[in-house]
Amino acid sequence: MYMKVKRLVDVVLSSFGILILLPLFFIIIIAIKIDSKGPIFFKQKRLGINKTYFEILKFRTMRMDAPKDTPTHLLNNSKQYITNVGKILRKTSLDELPQIWNILIGQMSIIGPRPALWNQYDLISERNKYGANDIPPGLTGWAQINGRDELPIKEKAKLDGEYVERISFFMDIKCFIGTIVSVLKSEGVVEGGKGTTVEKKVVGSKERV
Repeated sequence: MYMKVKRLVDVVLSSFGILILLPLFFIIIIAIKIDSKGPIFFKQKRLGINKTYFEILKFRTMRMDAPKDTPTHLLNNSKQYITNVGKILRKTSLDELPQIWNILIGQMSIIGPRPALWNQYDLISERNKYGANDIPPGLTGWAQINGRDELPIKEKAKLDGEYVERISFFMDIKCFIGTIVSVLKSEGVVEGGKGTTVEKKVVGSKERV
């Protein structure tokens, strides 16, 4: 029953969010285009509900000459590829805002496990143990407010499993408020080679997970 209510909340809030954030979207789009050559958005193949695939949307934060098919944490001196605007977008998590569209069309939810890359096999396998691949992935979630990029795969999957077990309106509110606090503090974001706890078998993306 709650999942139907959750979907309704997603539609209402994402619709409202798009309208309210349009001015900010335009500012970011202009800044990206002035700062570097390339598309405004970055698309990435991710795992959705019931292990179906979809393309997640983000604002582009890296230059077009960044090495292809290599995740950010495996690049040598990855900071050289991140644009000036991209640094700000990543630090504030504003690069994730286009995912509001993914939420509106039903590919994601506001709260849920962060969608894994299609080739994050270890994470997908661990999440299978907890049923975390069977619910809509989220813009933010329980793992994101309890470590984010700093978490090892098994711990991240376990936290996603805890969310599945405790999923409710109050749990979503807790995750939402916790996300605001984490973003304001810029907690848990790991760039470049510093993310030693991030799965290093992942290939196929040059933007951060």
